[in-house]
Amino acid sequence: MAVTDEAIKRIKEMIVSGELTPGSRLPPEKDLAERLGLSRSSMREAVKALEVIRVLDVRRGDGTYVTSLEPRLLLEAISFVVDLHDDDSLVEIFAVRRALESYATGLAAQTADVADVAALDDEIASVSPDTDIESLVDHDVRFHAAIARLSGNGYLAGLLESLTSQTVRARVWRGLTQAGAVERTLVEHRAILDAIADHDTALAAAAAQVHISGIERWLRRARDA
Repeated sequence: MAVTDEAIKRIKEMIVSGELTPGSRLPPEKDLAERLGLSRSSMREAVKALEVIRVLDVRRGDGTYVTSLEPRLLLEAISFVVDLHDDDSLVEIFAVRRALESYATGLAAQTADVADVAALDDEIASVSPDTDIESLVDHDVRFHAAIARLSGNGYLAGLLESLTSQTVRARVWRGLTQAGAVERTLVEHRAILDAIADHDTALAAAAAQVHISGIERWLRRARDA
């Protein structure tokens, strides 16, 4: 593993230095191994590891390329790790999401224009009072993802997206066991949107925090019951 780690480190250095850029093709395995003074087997294992975390893209019969290295792509590994945790850890994940979501919503309030506000308004309007829980969760994911993108910070948006898969189960669970889930969600989303439309950073952040805190509080009670 130490030799493989060294191979990973050397490839990383080539990317960080700009020798390898997003979309560029790596030299053939044999040539690269000789150049770096490493075995072909360690180079092969390093490429496999970097492929898993979406740094490299191995195209059979074509070669190995550096991916786009976009935040969303690189942060997919976090989503995988998050999914491995149990329900106790879910409360902690929500605490992290609450902090990040609040910050992202505050940033969105600074940057959102008329078209952005209209798009969020349309998203809320797409949900009817009699919608089913699965559709409500889908709306919730889209609504918060759109706000995260408006933050202008790709890594922040990607990190929030990576925390979503585990939290979706909690949203569905909450919706199935608590009355008024649709109405409550729409009211809270409307409060967030109104603050964004007014470009009120503090209020937008606070509204998002209240929204996420409600789910987090319910999760704590359900866990401790």
